[in-house]
Amino acid sequence: MKRIIMNERPDWKADAEACGFTIHSMYGQRYWDERHAYAFTLEEVEAKLEEPSAELLDMCYAAVERIASDDELMRRLAIPPAYHDAVLRSWRNRERDLYGRFDLAYDGNGPAKLLEFNADTPTSLFESAVFQWRWLEDMKRRGELPSSADQFNSIHERLIDALRLLAAPSGRMHFAGMLESEEDLVTLNYLVDCAAQAGCETKLIAMPDIGVDDGHRLIDLQDEPIDCLFKLYPLEDMVREPFGRHLPSTPTRVIEPLWKLTLSNKGLLPVLWAMFPGHENLLPAYFEDDPRIGNLGDRYVRKPLLSREGANVTLVNHEAGVGTYHVEGPYGEEGYIRQALHLLPRFGDDWTVIGSWIVAGQPAGIGIREDDTPVTRDTSRFVPHYIES
Repeated sequence: MKRIIMNERPDWKADAEACGFTIHSMYGQRYWDERHAYAFTLEEVEAKLEEPSAELLDMCYAAVERIASDDELMRRLAIPPAYHDAVLRSWRNRERDLYGRFDLAYDGNGPAKLLEFNADTPTSLFESAVFQWRWLEDMKRRGELPSSADQFNSIHERLIDALRLLAAPSGRMHFAGMLESEEDLVTLNYLVDCAAQAGCETKLIAMPDIGVDDGHRLIDLQDEPIDCLFKLYPLEDMVREPFGRHLPSTPTRVIEPLWKLTLSNKGLLPVLWAMFPGHENLLPAYFEDDPRIGNLGDRYVRKPLLSREGANVTLVNHEAGVGTYHVEGPYGEEGYIRQALHLLPRFGDDWTVIGSWIVAGQPAGIGIREDDTPVTRDTSRFVPHYIES
């Protein structure tokens, strides 16, 4: 794994606008950054990222069974008691999910370490699946990269195949989210396009426009039944919406399914460590009321059970005399876990995290983000990658 200085394409912004990547710059700063890229060998990608991601996913599935079968564990993960039976039923019925993203710390040396699993509403999907691939092909055409250069990226094709299965048998899908969020809208529009390429009939709606009929089926503002709903909206918030109480009994297939409540939660991390102690891709982690948190000493990360984009995360590094680093945010009411501190690798002045994408139960590619702080946030930059021949 190497960070390589690259020539920025003079027309990259026009290319981004042309394909609907309107969030290439956010908060007055660049979000897409192609002034450098990360180079990997094929062996490195396969052995250090793809294979560990597949193994981590199998471990997560085992954790779903463990959590969903234990009311006390679901309570510790702040899953509302009214949904415990529905979560277990959703899992036992093998309801299909679509995608997720492991956040991994990896620098080319030693095993990748799992920091967390964004299992429910991960964004940066379009830039991972499409725009960094466009960058790769364009750079090869321009002679900036050899024609043999490749990318760990089958996200787009796998999404199309998965959406075709999810929409069956009716072939109709609704896509919902908070449409006023430009970042969410880019992701939703992309998934709508993938579904259309899969031959599905699609409809984009706002979350507040979802209703329920007398049979608990979700409906839209035109009273059209929703056969299959993809929602870019956290499950833990959705179960608290007015229609949330209908989710356990609705005939509408909701993506992601209710069993994802067990994975889209930092409480997954101590469960995994308890089930697979010492695994090379895991970090020690404990619920905050566990006396074993003393094992972490003065170097740990405190994370809310439920949070997004690094909010309310605190890095504690007293052992090195660094003290603490804290990100403000609205989360934490449900409780916290502590995880052994494993700082992101630093390339130049930037801290780098690898997002390993899972689509329909298979590793599908990676996306890389950088930040000038050790916590990845919504302002972190996206950087492309390639595989050297």
